[in-house]
Amino acid sequence: MAAQAQRKPLPDEAPHILVVDDDRRLRDLLARFLGDNGYRVTTAGNAIEADSRLSNLVFDAIVLDIMMPGENGFDFARRFRTGSSVPILMLTARADSKDRIDGLELGVDDYLAKPFEPRELLLRLGNILKRTLAAETPAAAIRPEFVRFGPFVYGLARGELRKGEEPIRLTEREREILTALAERAGEVVPREELAAQGSAANDRTVDVQMNRLRRKIERDQADPLYLQTVRGVGYRLVTDRG
Repeated sequence: MAAQAQRKPLPDEAPHILVVDDDRRLRDLLARFLGDNGYRVTTAGNAIEADSRLSNLVFDAIVLDIMMPGENGFDFARRFRTGSSVPILMLTARADSKDRIDGLELGVDDYLAKPFEPRELLLRLGNILKRTLAAETPAAAIRPEFVRFGPFVYGLARGELRKGEEPIRLTEREREILTALAERAGEVVPREELAAQGSAANDRTVDVQMNRLRRKIERDQADPLYLQTVRGVGYRLVTDRG
């Protein structure tokens, strides 16, 4: 029988993730999955072990479970945030919006309810790391003045959308959503993140506004070229540069 293929060595710049969860099976699965997708991974089963790892290693992000014995995820995040800005992706088995709000108020960067699709975790973690890198870069260097997609040009400074020379009227909420997507063109922006901005009341509001935007932009709303849905996660704007 042929020997099992070994994982290729990770580059020195590979992001290092700390996974903190009392479920050993889940820790091992996440370590293997993230490792297969280009991340260095260290695990901890509780807050005490996490503190030990953090005292000896430098991490680019933390995947943190809420329900743990001893100090729970909320208390750990609250204490950790007093001295560090390392991004946190919080996991919970309770699909409770109050948990999400409490976590965000503590400075948690994103939130994912169990059970979840591993691909969604990968997308959210990637987006968190990109936002962190962007925050460390001067805004003028990363925010484009405008983006092009097909016959459309969108100017971010004024929130103006044009099709050739023809201006396309946008509502304030449509402008907020399009700006958020244009600032991260090509990336998946989670639906919850879009809902948390501006005047959106909930995820459903985002979907309604997106349908209205598509009526103004897409030739075929059922098969959009530019305002694409990433099922179960959010939306992305596909521009001429990707």
